[in-house]
Amino acid sequence: MKLLVTGGAGFIGSNLVESLVEDGEEVVVLDSLHTGSLENLSGVRNRVRVVVSRCSEVLGLEGLEHLDGVYHLGIPSSSPMYKENRLLVGDSVNEFIKILELVRREDCKLVFASSSSIYNGNPTPWREDMPIYVKDFYTEARYTMERLASLYHDFYGIKAVGLRFFSVYGPKEEYKGRYANLVSQFLWCMLRGEKPIIFGDGNQTRDFIYVDDVVKACKLAMKSGVEQGVFNVGTGKSYSLNQLVKILKEMLKVDLEPEYVENPIKNYVYHTLADVSKAKQMLGFQARYSLEEGIKKILSLNKKGGR
Repeated sequence: MKLLVTGGAGFIGSNLVESLVEDGEEVVVLDSLHTGSLENLSGVRNRVRVVVSRCSEVLGLEGLEHLDGVYHLGIPSSSPMYKENRLLVGDSVNEFIKILELVRREDCKLVFASSSSIYNGNPTPWREDMPIYVKDFYTEARYTMERLASLYHDFYGIKAVGLRFFSVYGPKEEYKGRYANLVSQFLWCMLRGEKPIIFGDGNQTRDFIYVDDVVKACKLAMKSGVEQGVFNVGTGKSYSLNQLVKILKEMLKVDLEPEYVENPIKNYVYHTLADVSKAKQMLGFQARYSLEEGIKKILSLNKKGGR
């Protein structure tokens, strides 16, 4: 299959690209390198075609003909980015329309990244049929994308599956810097011998999912017979930030207590937890890695020189 991966030099995208190449697929990577890096593709650089460009230019780029599928991960993926630059809402939506038009032109399937953040305001566990309360600019962008995908399916028959990622962590996240997942941020901090900073009392919880499981969900969504809809991609288990720090302390063999500070974030999400029954039933997806197993894998990759 010939597959386009937008954001393919980023965190989740580069992990997906590596997996697709291992499967023998022909992969084209489109990335602006805003929070990604070609170093993330160093292991497969000579086996993929890389186009450094924005998704807004996708309809005029050469080499994107005869596509069998598109993975759209090239979307600013952190709520603070949108608070700092509200124009990202329009940029993300307009670029998604270009992706939808590309998929329509190529008559292929689209799998795109959405976010669990859109559930904010609902009790856990979060199900796909819950009402959506737009709480911030990031949520607005993601939910609008989901609705556009549904409209394109209804009007033009395109196949578009949205995946609501929960808290994704794993290797190749370094280039996200301060926008990286809390697992990675706490790990990097403690490896430097510094105390991790926690907003509030640390009892807030997250459904942390290892990136290899997210890659698996993306591939299952592409191969499935599902033509339209949204699915949770989480583990169905949550951990408090205090539990996360305890796990890291034990694995790193360090004695570092977190520093608790007043929470400065408005509309802060205190608890996330995925109901994964729909993804399991319709996509055959179930997460493999627990938080402990995922962290062990990161540390093992670090020892081997991986990132």
